[in-house]
Amino acid sequence: MNLETLKSTLPRDAMASVVVFLVALPLCMGVAIASGMPPAKGLITGIIGGLVVGALAGAPLQVSGPAAGLAVLVFELVRQHGIAMLGPILLLAGLIQLVAGRLRLGCWFRVTAPAVVYGMLAGIGILIILSQLHVMLDASPQASGLNNLQAFPAALVDALPFGAGDGWGAGLLGLMTIGAMWLWDKRKPARLRFLPGALIGVSLATLVSLILSMDVRRVEVPANLGDAIDWVQPADLLRLLTDPTLLVAALTLAFIASAETLLSAAAVDRMHQGPRADFDRELTSQGVGNLLCGLLGALPMTGVIVRSSANVQAGAVTRMSAILHGLWLLAFVLLLTAVLQSIPVASLAGVLVYTGVKLVDLKALRGLGRYGRMPMFIYGATALAIVFTDLLTGVMIGFALTLAKLAWRASRLKINLVYDEDGRTAELRMVGSATFLKVPELSRVLASVRPGTQLHVPLEHLNYIDHACMELLDEWRAASAANGSELVLESRAVKRRLEGRLRTTVGIGGAA
Repeated sequence: MNLETLKSTLPRDAMASVVVFLVALPLCMGVAIASGMPPAKGLITGIIGGLVVGALAGAPLQVSGPAAGLAVLVFELVRQHGIAMLGPILLLAGLIQLVAGRLRLGCWFRVTAPAVVYGMLAGIGILIILSQLHVMLDASPQASGLNNLQAFPAALVDALPFGAGDGWGAGLLGLMTIGAMWLWDKRKPARLRFLPGALIGVSLATLVSLILSMDVRRVEVPANLGDAIDWVQPADLLRLLTDPTLLVAALTLAFIASAETLLSAAAVDRMHQGPRADFDRELTSQGVGNLLCGLLGALPMTGVIVRSSANVQAGAVTRMSAILHGLWLLAFVLLLTAVLQSIPVASLAGVLVYTGVKLVDLKALRGLGRYGRMPMFIYGATALAIVFTDLLTGVMIGFALTLAKLAWRASRLKINLVYDEDGRTAELRMVGSATFLKVPELSRVLASVRPGTQLHVPLEHLNYIDHACMELLDEWRAASAANGSELVLESRAVKRRLEGRLRTTVGIGGAA
């Protein structure tokens, strides 16, 4: 970028960076709390996402930082292996992303069925809601979504004024934050539209809690940001390399973070008319960022759609906006730590509950419905599997259902045997894919052909025919010659259909 260009774009980028900073500040801390980590860890990731990844990114207007979509996975990793092992896992995940980017595998990470992705985000959203409802009551979340659901009634009773606990005040602050965000999204004045609802909600809840001197949990941020850094230890790296479960965790983290990042980059591309995203460079930059976050013991990062859309809507032109937002985060943490320490944890939990509700995107579900019921079923099955099992199992179930759907569609074949008026000529019409799975059905239809029939078999409506079916037709040709029948195979009409739907008619074979 030359000096003249920088001078012309810097004012717009600087204004946009302030908007992104205001969006990112509460989300960085809230995602950290939802992940079972100290808020400062999320701030470190946000700073690296701005200053480092923002400078290297292949998607210039995308903003990177801690993502709600990874909070559930990180929470589970921390619960199983401890905070100390998150750094080595993230270090390896970042290395995988870096190598994948250098090998130009960025586009392959986007080969994910939309139904699985939206289902994954919906499942994560439900888990975030179930866990952060407990945090809104100044209570600790349980280990799984099902446990959180089962324990919530008791936690709610304990939080009431006549209960055993004293979380009712925190709960009111959380509800106040959610209500303020919802009202702001619906009724915000045009002149103040650049202010994010999360900032309004958290600021209001913080002021109320301070004015009323409410006894609630507040954010714990060290006065020195360096105290929040936990360097990776050689012993932990050795454990990582010798424990298969940790290697699988790193691979899972790398895949999910990459998929979320590149899907977000594709969405950001649709929001502006500037340079298109370089997915391989973006994947490489994310790898560098997660390597650094792993070394420092911070949270994993992805490209995040909420902050990125705010960046575009605020008028950002170049990557300077993302870089500057990281600089503002760093300055705020260094100079205004006391302000962060006054924020109620329940208010940040309210932000995450509101975010979780948005992740359960019913518009996406309705959009999938345009392609039939199966994508909607995969969406629901993936989301519920994540809630009742875990993130990796849920995603694998979604992939398995997608592959099953493809296999089912590939095996569909409709067969119709039609005779001419004279009854001596017939046409065997086949539509779909003629594979070995359809040999029994095709054999039954051929056996029903009358003796002495000239059977025409056009293949123009087949998108595929395998050796087994061709061999069956040849065998019928040889066997039927004795009774006067003849097979006319119109093989020159075979063609592969790349677009559009095939016209089909229900016949003897029916649909498989």
